[in-house]
Amino acid sequence: MNSIKLKKMFVDNVALPSIGIAFCMLFWCFLSWATWDESTSSSDFPSPITTWSDSAKYFASPFSHNDDEGFDGIGLEIWRSLKLVGMGYGMAILAAVPIGFLLGGSYRFARMFDPIFQILRPISPLAWFPLAGLIVIAIRRHNKEIDATQLQCIFTIAMCSIWPTILNTAVGVRAIPQDYLNVAKVLRLSSFKLFSRILLPATIPYMFTGFRLSLGIAWLVIVAAEMLSGKSGIGAFVNNQYQSGTYGPMIAAVIVIGLVGFVLDRLMNGIERNATLILSCPSLVIRLFQKMRSQSSNAFSTNESVPTLIRKESCDASA
Repeated sequence: MNSIKLKKMFVDNVALPSIGIAFCMLFWCFLSWATWDESTSSSDFPSPITTWSDSAKYFASPFSHNDDEGFDGIGLEIWRSLKLVGMGYGMAILAAVPIGFLLGGSYRFARMFDPIFQILRPISPLAWFPLAGLIVIAIRRHNKEIDATQLQCIFTIAMCSIWPTILNTAVGVRAIPQDYLNVAKVLRLSSFKLFSRILLPATIPYMFTGFRLSLGIAWLVIVAAEMLSGKSGIGAFVNNQYQSGTYGPMIAAVIVIGLVGFVLDRLMNGIERNATLILSCPSLVIRLFQKMRSQSSNAFSTNESVPTLIRKESCDASA
């Protein structure tokens, strides 16, 4: 039975994905062959071998700057993009969670703002980027040291990735059974206890689904925003390679973008599956600390009672 399970795991996780990758590589080679240009003796769409040979220098030292040729490794470009994604994504989550609870829990709030959210949600990142630039101009008027391009990218990421978390959180709040709320009224729970013991635990699965979707959108948006800004990051790297006609590193960077997005999605998926366990860790730590403190206090009281017993026994002996 174990051999059958191992065989199935090998087929599902190794054999079939390898076949899919092989077909993609064959199609890539076909594109390179179909775009062959006799006049230049090269393909307009570089082959896998040409792509690797042209972009190997960016992977040789991925997290360092090459002073001789004046370029950064691919790892540095990815890291710059991830930092902007983290800041924009964090800003979106901090704003989206309370808005989602209001949207799902308040009928009047939903009637006021849900149509506006539905209008703003499909706006493209290419449209949000110049609008964010107007906000950055106003901010730089008071602080000249702010990096305008980075702040513009952060605002664009936040505005584009905020909507999945808002909508999924609202759906989670609306999906709470009415019986739970009725029990809370009977028990006369305070607003804080109602939120922490009923609303939040019931909404967590929906919230983490929104978190995962928002993270994917944030990674998509940063590439477009950096291509528009043209300053740094993996999006700017792709645009610079395209403008200079070095298509091999451009294709390699596109593949890296996909791999990083896949890793981020898998990480968030793992967090989503273990969300209850992760969120219960603080309470477990507090309980463990309280147990240790009670044990230490009991041991201290026991040590104090020993001299009292000794004095009592000595008094009885002298009497």
